[in-house]
Amino acid sequence: MAASVRLPTPCWSCDGPGHEHRAPGRVEPRGRRQRDGAENSLEPVLKPPPCAVLAALSSALWTLAAGGAAGADNGIVGLPPDRLPRGYRYHHDEVREIPWSIHVFEFDRSRNDLGFASTLGNGNVLGLATVTEQVKALQGSPAVQPIAAVNGDFYNGDRAYPGDPRDLQVKDGELVSAPKGHACFWIDAAGQPRGTNVTSRFAVRWPGGTTTPFGLNEARSHDDAVLYSAANGPSTRTADGEELLLEAVPGQPWIPLRPGEEIQARIRGIRSSGDTTLDRQHLVLSLGPALVPRLPKSALGDVLRISTATFPDTRGVRMAIGGGPMLVHDSKPMAWGKSTARHPRTAVGWNRDRFFLVEVDGRQPGLSAGMSLPELADTLRKLGCEEAVNLDGGGSATLWVSGQVMNSPSEGRERPGANALVVVQHKAGPARKAP
Repeated sequence: MAASVRLPTPCWSCDGPGHEHRAPGRVEPRGRRQRDGAENSLEPVLKPPPCAVLAALSSALWTLAAGGAAGADNGIVGLPPDRLPRGYRYHHDEVREIPWSIHVFEFDRSRNDLGFASTLGNGNVLGLATVTEQVKALQGSPAVQPIAAVNGDFYNGDRAYPGDPRDLQVKDGELVSAPKGHACFWIDAAGQPRGTNVTSRFAVRWPGGTTTPFGLNEARSHDDAVLYSAANGPSTRTADGEELLLEAVPGQPWIPLRPGEEIQARIRGIRSSGDTTLDRQHLVLSLGPALVPRLPKSALGDVLRISTATFPDTRGVRMAIGGGPMLVHDSKPMAWGKSTARHPRTAVGWNRDRFFLVEVDGRQPGLSAGMSLPELADTLRKLGCEEAVNLDGGGSATLWVSGQVMNSPSEGRERPGANALVVVQHKAGPARKAP
């Protein structure tokens, strides 16, 4: 039978004002279970009050059985498929036969004051930071209050560009990273969740009509074009090629960059030594030395057209984050052949009524073995997900709720990552359209 641990928030089963359930100790970090079933001193023993026991018994009436390895049962404790009493909840499920330690945060889509935000490792700039550190950047916001968060996209290992997300990222409407063809999760302009592979159609059109594809805020090779914004940091960090300093065309839309749009940019300066300084008023188009001879000759004052088109169209999107692969589509698990390796995992899923953030611990004998992608997809489907996207896993896998890390990171501590997916409550009222 799965065990359910509730958030230290007002009780959802009692009506008494101010009544709260609180764990006698911190949940972070969770200690590893010993092979004989004993627990070390790092893992608190939760002793909920009687009303919590009644709530757990009530919720256990709706138990979803998910298949595990070697025919083991995966008992996922949930609430009936109607609206959650408080709109959101956290629960921890354990399958000791394998073992698995599964952490789930879910919230009702009917709560229009709840939504998603993506963060960057260094605030408004690319960088690496733990989920806890990234959430702290939101906690002082006058507009939103973070409720829960998980680690986000995979990230590139180039030391010159730490925290460069592998795929698409849109933060507060600003496009900061380009898609690379993997599955992504985003909320579209109509307020609906979307998950599928996204490809870039980014291109710059030169005055004579020639077009050149480009990347965004990433390492630039000798034969590529990359557009840099202030989100990249203080400079482009390049060493050669040609760089065009771009400014606004009066009366035309300008930065911040947004997905699915076309802007006009006038060449203000041309630099041949690389490493151009970045600021919030300009963009820099960096051209590799092997690419420059094949391009039209640039001149000061030339006006370029820069398109950030994608497929599918992401115009109007204010939040997007990369990941992949897709785990569940149309309520059916995806197929990956013989993908049996078990690792810590993180995913986001949804159905018509709820969103789910799911983290599975792994690489910790006696506590949790981790899941293969098929096992994770099956678990998400049986939680009720109609769609689900895999996020970065391994040592990055983290679930943060209400001020603390709820899972046991496989490296014994949080690993810094490029970005995070955060559930936020909008303080000024609804900020997204009702589904």
